[in-house]
Amino acid sequence: MPNFTDVTEFLLVGLTRRQELQVLFFVVFLVVYIVTLLGNTGMIILISVSPQLQSPMYFFLSHLSFVDVLFSSNVTPKMLENLLSETKTISYVGCLIQCYFFIALVHVEVYILAVMAFDRYMAICNPLLYGSKMSRAICVRLISVPYVYGFSVSLICTLWTYGLYFCGNFEINHFYCADPPLIKIACGGVHIKEYTMIVIAGINFTYSLSVVLISYMLIVVAVLRMRSADGRKKAFSTCGSHLTAVSMFYGTLIFMYLRRPTEESVEQGKMVAVFYTTVIPMLNPMIYSLRNKDVKEAVSKVIAKANLRK
Repeated sequence: MPNFTDVTEFLLVGLTRRQELQVLFFVVFLVVYIVTLLGNTGMIILISVSPQLQSPMYFFLSHLSFVDVLFSSNVTPKMLENLLSETKTISYVGCLIQCYFFIALVHVEVYILAVMAFDRYMAICNPLLYGSKMSRAICVRLISVPYVYGFSVSLICTLWTYGLYFCGNFEINHFYCADPPLIKIACGGVHIKEYTMIVIAGINFTYSLSVVLISYMLIVVAVLRMRSADGRKKAFSTCGSHLTAVSMFYGTLIFMYLRRPTEESVEQGKMVAVFYTTVIPMLNPMIYSLRNKDVKEAVSKVIAKANLRK
């Protein structure tokens, strides 16, 4: 029988054990985190104050930015602290809390991306009914579902994580508490946690991605039927930013969570995790602003108003 040990804290290995790289990583990820906070907060404020950005698409985008701020803030501050710390530890309770918010926010984000795809389908395929079918009340209901569902599912998943037992190896080969590296070092309760992680991730990623793919298949059919070249170009331009965000987020998460945790997959997943926990939340505001005419015009008007007040 395994000799189970009561665990009070874990040691986070981090991105590297090389001391000379840790200061460099600290500076890089501090800059990335600041840019993430400024970019997403700026996007939320811009959408709230700009009359031309009061459509459902930007309402959902403001929530995507809000989730990105929470997503990055759940991981990056502890990672930055450990890069300059000699102990590099996280308490057992702190680890479970980090796992809970991470799983919750991942589910919230994938379903917000699905809702945004449905919104684009309604706008392009049913333009005459768009105003009534996507009213503010309906948008609030649509955005509430990902939050309620995501945090509820995460509670169940975290309870299964709490069911893991450890036998003295408290070194997590990661820069935050994640299920795959925790499963790798556990010596009890592993099979049910591993199975449920893959099943729940598979079901939710498949369902939400199906909504995205079906929505865009119908959008492509509708756009190809348009006689106006300008209409087709405008329709595709409103979808390009969203498709870019979907491709990056789903691709990295599927690589991370739809495989059995092994030494190799955990090490690879750590590198991939850098991308979706720090880089993608930073890139999303840039993707939606640089490729969106309405956002560019809203920024110009805000800057012009600011200059007039001086």
